Amino acid sequence: MPNIEKKQQVVQEIQQKLEDATLVVFTDYRGLNVAEMTSLREKLRVPGVEFKVLKNTMTEFALKNIGHEDIIPSIFGPNAVLFSNEDPVGPVKTIYDFIKQYKKLEVKVGILEGQVVGPEKIKALADLPPREVLLGQVAGTMQAPIASLVYVLNANLTGLVRVIDQVRQQKEAS
Repeated sequence: MPNIEKKQQVVQEIQQKLEDATLVVFTDYRGLNVAEMTSLREKLRVPGVEFKVLKNTMTEFALKNIGHEDIIPSIFGPNAVLFSNEDPVGPVKTIYDFIKQYKKLEVKVGILEGQVVGPEKIKALADLPPREVLLGQVAGTMQAPIASLVYVLNANLTGLVRVIDQVRQQKEAS
């Protein structure tokens, strides 16, 4: 296969990953040694997540093809790119935990569900509670009105039982 066809194939693969991903995060990995990079890759080895070092020229062509050429000025230098097809919060938490530990990785820019986001919004995403906690909070919020209704109905029944019991006691006393 000629060299141009190989490059076109790589661009198409990157383009497909960019289009399929819920979240894409471009990071600068300068300063990381092999052991640290391997450690980060192992932590990100979960279903639906991929962390790859990509050539900038190939990435730029793919970004132009999907209409995100506005990102190109932000991705100069070496780039390791996170692609997450399912959960956007978990992998970003992993990256920011890694940054806290080693202070060498830098988040440049990202694409969240087709929208370009800066590092501050990606950090805010990392600060969200895990998906399971959020689902629990939603379920708790939905149960609160039902629990209140049950409490009110129970209180009315309890009051009725007490009134009937007092009437019974008065009848027994007389």
